[in-house]
Amino acid sequence: MNMMMLAIAASQTKPNLDKFLHQLDQITESQGLNVPPIVNIDKMRSLPQGTFGRIWADLLDANHLQPFTTGTRRKQLHDGVHVLTGYGTDPIGEIEAQAFLLGAKFTIFNLMLGLGLLRMIAQNHQTQTHQVSWERIWQAYQRGVNSQFDPDTWQPELLWHLPLQEVQALFALV
Repeated sequence: MNMMMLAIAASQTKPNLDKFLHQLDQITESQGLNVPPIVNIDKMRSLPQGTFGRIWADLLDANHLQPFTTGTRRKQLHDGVHVLTGYGTDPIGEIEAQAFLLGAKFTIFNLMLGLGLLRMIAQNHQTQTHQVSWERIWQAYQRGVNSQFDPDTWQPELLWHLPLQEVQALFALV
């Protein structure tokens, strides 16, 4: 369920997003899909500069975000996708990340969920959303298609200590 993982810092979207993520956690909990917290921000902050985990922690810190610590693996690991791809956590970067994830693992459920979330972004950030071109969205989608990345099976917690470029190379993202 890759489209559910959004990390948008914009204040307009935050209440709707928080409500959406809470409802999603309740649904996935009832299905037995939630897992214990994965992202150990303190451990990641202690890693050397340039490592995947340290860059992930720095991204969260720079954007005043907290790691997702509830829900499915996919939700909790969403911010790592931004690090791997280099797409920002702003609405445009989120659209690109969602397109990438859809390309990496296309399912009808993910498409419907992604379109709903992209609609939420577009409604709250119309000016910024119009600045992103369909070409950029298509490029992000194609990047996902051409990658070796599976958002359901990757284990970033085993890769935090590696340089980011090595992790990107593992998934054919360089």
